[in-house]
Amino acid sequence: MGTIFDEIPRRPSLHLKQQLGATSRHLLLGGLALIWMIPFYWLVITSLKPLDQVFTRPLRWVPDPLLWSNYVEALTNPAFPFFRLLSNSLFYSLLSTIGVTLSCSIVAYGFARIPFRGRDFLFGVTLATLMLPGVVTLIPTYLIFHKLGLVGSYGPLVIPPFFGDAFYIFLLRQFFKTLPWELTDAARVDGANELLIFWKIMLPLIRPAVLVVIVFNFLYTWNDFMGPLIYLNDNLKFPLSLGLYAFQTKHETEWNLMMAAALVVTLPLIIIFFVAQKQFIEGITLTGTKG
Repeated sequence: MGTIFDEIPRRPSLHLKQQLGATSRHLLLGGLALIWMIPFYWLVITSLKPLDQVFTRPLRWVPDPLLWSNYVEALTNPAFPFFRLLSNSLFYSLLSTIGVTLSCSIVAYGFARIPFRGRDFLFGVTLATLMLPGVVTLIPTYLIFHKLGLVGSYGPLVIPPFFGDAFYIFLLRQFFKTLPWELTDAARVDGANELLIFWKIMLPLIRPAVLVVIVFNFLYTWNDFMGPLIYLNDNLKFPLSLGLYAFQTKHETEWNLMMAAALVVTLPLIIIFFVAQKQFIEGITLTGTKG
């Protein structure tokens, strides 16, 4: 004898639907990740191939033999003085990152926590500079540094970051505005000045946002090609990005060596991301949720 429950149509449980949805999303993301990894995989295998296997038909997805000596040859090639280029890139990236982090955090703190006449207007002007394409200010900026006699040095590359960046100022200002005012009020009652409040209390509380600024700016300066190309004219001052281009022009047919050099240039960025992955993702998440 049937029961009333036999007449109820069977439907997948909500938990099963959620599992299927999660599995579908993971499969989709995994497939997209594999597609995006193909160029990187091709970079790796090309760097390990003999030169005569780079453009063979059909394509060889597994090099045979594996020539690890390509890396030794690329890094010891006189046309690509790796360690000299590496020191230049570290100098440029670290000094620029220190400058932009300090300047942007100080300016953002002023816009967010210190009331003064014309504050909102100045902040609006700062944001308006984001609308100016880089090509508009390229020639005037070059002429200024040319008049100052700094063309040919790292001055035009490392001095501007110490005057701030509008995007990073906006990002850090939004974080400063989310902090409770009671913290600064209590510090002022205890006799702390604004610089002490900023350095000892406020800045540590926005550490995820500061880390985002550090990672973004380091990645930008490490990969920067246009700036060094315009302002540097001495091969000994080239960073890795420009040195890799010079190596390519001198070794147009040695694609295996060029890919080996390109992979070595990319590795520091990959290492930085994995080391700071947790804090970086936390900073990005908070950027999207705090306003």
